[in-house]
Amino acid sequence: MKVSRRAQVPGFEVMKIVEQVAVLRAHGQDVISLCVGEPGGGAPGAVNDRAAALHGEHQEFGYTPARGLTSTRQAVAGHYHRQYAVPVPVENVVMTTGSSGAFQLAFLAAFDQGDVVALARPGYPAYANILQALGLTVVDLPTGPAERFQPSVELLEKARAEHGRLDGLIIASPNNPTGTMFSEAELGQLASWCHEQGVRLVSDEIYHGIEFDPERRSQTAWKYSDSAIVVSSFSKYWGMTGWRLGWMLVPDDLVEAVDALASNLALCAPAPAQQAVLAAFEESSYREAEERVAEFARTRALVLEGLHKLGISLAAPADGAFYLYGKLAQEVLAQFETASDYCTALLQEAGVALTPGGDFDPFAGHQYIRLSFAAGYERVAEALDRVEAFLAKHVG
Repeated sequence: MKVSRRAQVPGFEVMKIVEQVAVLRAHGQDVISLCVGEPGGGAPGAVNDRAAALHGEHQEFGYTPARGLTSTRQAVAGHYHRQYAVPVPVENVVMTTGSSGAFQLAFLAAFDQGDVVALARPGYPAYANILQALGLTVVDLPTGPAERFQPSVELLEKARAEHGRLDGLIIASPNNPTGTMFSEAELGQLASWCHEQGVRLVSDEIYHGIEFDPERRSQTAWKYSDSAIVVSSFSKYWGMTGWRLGWMLVPDDLVEAVDALASNLALCAPAPAQQAVLAAFEESSYREAEERVAEFARTRALVLEGLHKLGISLAAPADGAFYLYGKLAQEVLAQFETASDYCTALLQEAGVALTPGGDFDPFAGHQYIRLSFAAGYERVAEALDRVEAFLAKHVG
């Protein structure tokens, strides 16, 4: 029996590393995992309390409407008013099974097989893999220090000229893996260009709220274009990765299509999570989230001061999220050849899990690593010392 062509996409290497970490820990090794974007601490206390109370009431948690509970969608709309002063009609809010479910719905609703969609390189690999599985053409926009690792109108116009068309653009600010962000002016320019040119913009805003540069604050793409699709979730800012609950802001012309697709693909997002997350919008939950961001900032400063300990010669501006994306120094690459070799040896010998950059950039990523500093200050500090000792042994 055959395997479909659409299934011939690579797996996400981070999850393979997570599995290796689990095996090593099962054999008693103390491994510090800085490979996955998972905030420590879990959900805000009010969310956990509400979840416990809901389950204590022995509710049945039946199916919800495909677009989600009205109360939860209203709360999400209220979040946009609170955070961005942007009005969002509840009819345009769709609850999803994490941001991953939102991307599948967005791509299916907005694009046809053969459409051309651009995204920045380096970037989150699932974007390209899902698009390719759906039969779309993916156009990489090569970015680096000169572009602050983010796409521009100039790069889009060049890509459209080369391919004869451009149907969509996917952006992320803050970006994974680089942590770089658009300024409000840059985001407005991109969103306006896409709207005027008929290019569907998909804005990944999952890391909003986790930012460190006062000159680059999160702003939603809906401020500039109501033809954009906005994707977000409770996983990062609120620390609720395993709850698998996200949302979309869906333009008017896609609401019916997304509703139909959602009712077929997943029926609805998890009902218990939809009810419990109402507490995420309480002031106590926002305070907890901001305290977590302050801890990220403290840990980020530690990492930026310790680049030499990691063998990094050049790092992307870590404006937001909780990642550092850095290029390995030539003396490190001379010893290990690729970032993948470096990360493999580091995990086996020093018990520190980092992510090689190949998944994020298949062209230059073999020289880069991504470090997640979401694990907390103490564990990151210990990891830096372990890596420094590892490099002293191998590089000198």
